[in-house]
Amino acid sequence: MKKAAFYTLGCKVNQYETEAMAGLFEKEGYRVVDFSDRADVYVINTCTVTNLSDRKSRQMIRRARSLNRDAVIVALGCYAQTAPDEVAGIEGVNLVLGTGERGRIFEYLKEIGQPSDKVNAVGNIMEARKFEELGISACKGRTRAFLKIQEGCSQFCAYCIIPYARGPIRSRLAEDVLKEVKSLAQSGFKEIVLTGIHLASYGKDLKNTSLTDIIRKVHEVDGIERIRLGSIEPSTVNRDFIGAVKGLEKICPHFHISLQSGCDETLKRMNRKYTTEDYIKAVGLIRENIRDVALTTDVMVGFPGETDEEFEETCSFLKRVSFARLHVFKYSPRKGTPAASFTGQIPPEKKDERSGRLLELARRLTLDFNAGYTGRVMPVLYEQEEKSRSGFMEGLTPNYIRVVSAGGETQKGLILDTRLESAAEDYVLGRIIHLA
Repeated sequence: MKKAAFYTLGCKVNQYETEAMAGLFEKEGYRVVDFSDRADVYVINTCTVTNLSDRKSRQMIRRARSLNRDAVIVALGCYAQTAPDEVAGIEGVNLVLGTGERGRIFEYLKEIGQPSDKVNAVGNIMEARKFEELGISACKGRTRAFLKIQEGCSQFCAYCIIPYARGPIRSRLAEDVLKEVKSLAQSGFKEIVLTGIHLASYGKDLKNTSLTDIIRKVHEVDGIERIRLGSIEPSTVNRDFIGAVKGLEKICPHFHISLQSGCDETLKRMNRKYTTEDYIKAVGLIRENIRDVALTTDVMVGFPGETDEEFEETCSFLKRVSFARLHVFKYSPRKGTPAASFTGQIPPEKKDERSGRLLELARRLTLDFNAGYTGRVMPVLYEQEEKSRSGFMEGLTPNYIRVVSAGGETQKGLILDTRLESAAEDYVLGRIIHLA
């Protein structure tokens, strides 16, 4: 039996797509093995969000070739889409696919007869108009399932290469979404995480549907106990949205609302479509209507032109909102984006200093949020063994608190009432008080 191995860089959407691709290979009779094993085909799902992502993608391509000189090496995903000739030029690559036509991979593999053969099958993703239906047929595990329901982005933020890598917005048909949700429920999954490249755009290219419509339909599927949303925009959070989700008991009280900067001048240069006041209104609306809600976000430091005063505004804004978690990252110039040619590029050492400050703030905010729930009994979906402690399991509360409790493999995939006893920076130590 032929063997295939996969490696994923980047976001949850990429992880979903890799799992779907692995399912396609299994249907073709391949056995999926670990990436460190010897395989006949290696598939590297690349990322291009930062220069580091590009470099890691190239490293994994070279590692695959070193594992088996005779294997077929496939590079697909965002880096392959935006720089197909560059990727094709990497020694060892046989097949380059972008972010489209991945369902035709076996047609292209037939064109490769020798280790030196190369096929560049990257098309113009900006012409894509339909969601490419891959789907996950083989459901592994029994915890949370990430479900891609949307593709593409038309926001064109000044720093972001993703619209060029993923093309215009395309929404997955509701019947296809529900078919996969029902399959996941039958396989024992308790939580569904709805994801997309720009989730807030779901339904805008379809007739008579919207993000809230698909959420309601997923909510009706028996067996699914939790629905969590991927990243949304401040503009998504209006009274209609809140009115729809607050009455759905399966919706997790956790919203990841994109921010990037807490300074209006920086947001304007970034070509973001909201102000800090818009953001505060969205936060207020959520907290007024949803109990025990956790708000998480992404913050960029070192965007071109970011002055010390602008950075301090961002720090103050983050404290004002009091997020449960922050994802902090440093601006990285991406060729082909407007910001790459902006004046006022920030020196690396300044980015490092600002990143360090925000990471420290993030730690304090998470600790404060976690500490606010000690003494409470909350349902925890246990997902896996805690790597640093033998005999402990870890999982998440509905509002995204990571909980570590004494337990074993038999608790994996169960939602168990747990008393939250002591808070640490990125988790809470719990005690299971009810076995399902």
